[in-house]
Amino acid sequence: MKLFSYIVIYRRLLLIVSTPLLLLPLPVILHTKEAECAYTLFVVAIFWLTEALPLSVTALLPGLMFPLFGIMPSKTVASAYFKDFHLLLIGVICLATSIEKWNLHKRIALKMVLMVGVNPAWLTLGFMSSTAFLSMWLSNTSTAAMVMPIVEAVAQQIISAQAQVKATQMTYCNGSINPGLEMEECVNGHETNENKEKTKPVPGHSDDAENISNKMKLRKNTVTGIKYPTKKDHMMCKLMCLCITYSSTIGGLTTITGTSTNLIFAEHFNSRYPGCRCINFGSWFLLSFPAAIIILLLSWIWLQWLFLGFDFKEMFKGGKTKTVEQKAYAEVIKQEYKKLGPIRYQEIITLALFIVMALLWFSRDPGLFPGWSALFPEYPGFATDSTVALLIGLLFFIIPAKKLTKTTPTGEIVAFDYSPLITWKEFQSFMPWDIAILVGGGFALADGCEASGLSMWIGQKLSPLGSLPVWLIILISSLLVTSLTEVASNAATITLLLPILSPLAEAIHVNPLYILIPSTLCTSFAFLLPVANPSNAIVFSYGHLKVTDMVKAGLGVNIVGVAVVMLGTFTWIVPMFDLHTYPTWAPLISNETMP
Repeated sequence: MKLFSYIVIYRRLLLIVSTPLLLLPLPVILHTKEAECAYTLFVVAIFWLTEALPLSVTALLPGLMFPLFGIMPSKTVASAYFKDFHLLLIGVICLATSIEKWNLHKRIALKMVLMVGVNPAWLTLGFMSSTAFLSMWLSNTSTAAMVMPIVEAVAQQIISAQAQVKATQMTYCNGSINPGLEMEECVNGHETNENKEKTKPVPGHSDDAENISNKMKLRKNTVTGIKYPTKKDHMMCKLMCLCITYSSTIGGLTTITGTSTNLIFAEHFNSRYPGCRCINFGSWFLLSFPAAIIILLLSWIWLQWLFLGFDFKEMFKGGKTKTVEQKAYAEVIKQEYKKLGPIRYQEIITLALFIVMALLWFSRDPGLFPGWSALFPEYPGFATDSTVALLIGLLFFIIPAKKLTKTTPTGEIVAFDYSPLITWKEFQSFMPWDIAILVGGGFALADGCEASGLSMWIGQKLSPLGSLPVWLIILISSLLVTSLTEVASNAATITLLLPILSPLAEAIHVNPLYILIPSTLCTSFAFLLPVANPSNAIVFSYGHLKVTDMVKAGLGVNIVGVAVVMLGTFTWIVPMFDLHTYPTWAPLISNETMP
């Protein structure tokens, strides 16, 4: 028993030590560069999947093992850890830092919710739309963390309003009931009057209804302990929580900078296929935005039906009559918006820079017409999306935000300097250095697979899959990444699979984008578990949800997501990149066996 407790305590250490030792026969017996690279790949993959070491620490292993195996020199490996992707990430984080510092994100979210109204169905759609929009430019995690306090305030108001309505109804039915006492009982969980209600039936209500009501009072938030007055209130809280985490993920699909998986794919693809130059901010937005809109709307319908039912008559009925609960929702959101005050100079400048950055990204090389990069014909391909991000990012450190003042010995207040929109210290607190190192490790791993010949070997071994229909190959790869990303981080999943899927496409002579685009999009579909991604964990921590709720809802959203991605791949994405033709920029892999 004592031995077992030691194994449990030091299980990560045992895994770290045993994994390299158990896999050691692979490079020792075969003693080829492919086997040595495969050994490194397996060790890194196991550590990423189990998180025996922090993900970013595991990402440093190629920098250690490739030089020792003679696959790549240390200087070459080190150069893979900082690429164009990292400059793009730095510029985007500058924007995100300013947006969050000056509360522009909160203003945008609340304004969008106010625009759609307070009907429960439209309210959830408003939250989903605003969250998805913010997630296009901010990280999924920070978006969910920002919107959830607003949602929680609305949820608490729902409970309070419902308790108030119930107290009023009880007063009409039985004048001896104190509305204040009833409200306190429903909201704060005090049971002062509970025994009285159990023994004294309410006129007009059956015993069965009374029993159901008493059972509903036992429903509590697992974190706050607050009771939900009715099952509908509990379902509404669950619905809004899931809407936030799912829409933050869906919104991140639409832009290259929206989530780390998109950035990793773009850098991997552009490095492996430099002759293509077809994946940029504009092209990615055009291919992913329709899919994201469809997934968002279908997910909204699915979640609404699952938790509250979907009443079209109620949604589209005429008139502006609002229930007490709807008035309560509106009041909370209005009060939150009023707290922000009038829009400030810093918010206006941040919004302007945000718009300029987006316009420059879209217009750099739109494809439909010559972009501003055509102004530099002698340097084709030199300016990338990271060039735009750095230009705008630097402006955040230059443009004044406010004056810095000090008090002189005479008591006079004088300005002595100015503070920019963001400072370096604030930028550092937002910069995800762990993601930067993780992505760099993925690039190093991909470079090692190329240099050792492992990618070509994998491609040749997978070439028999060419006999399968293309749609089936795409479906299998999409389901594979969707399943794997539920138990591993999204970034680790895409980093691990890109060096495998690319040679697969080359081996079966299919346009690599045919397989890589659906797989990249599906890597973000981590909807099933609280631990699948940080935004899921954030909403789960509020106590309204159970794991079974997330599994049940997430399974439907996963199915919707994969189905829409498959539909999009074979409709609007095919003509965008001429996917039915094997491109000249992709290498041809012969079917001859490697020596």
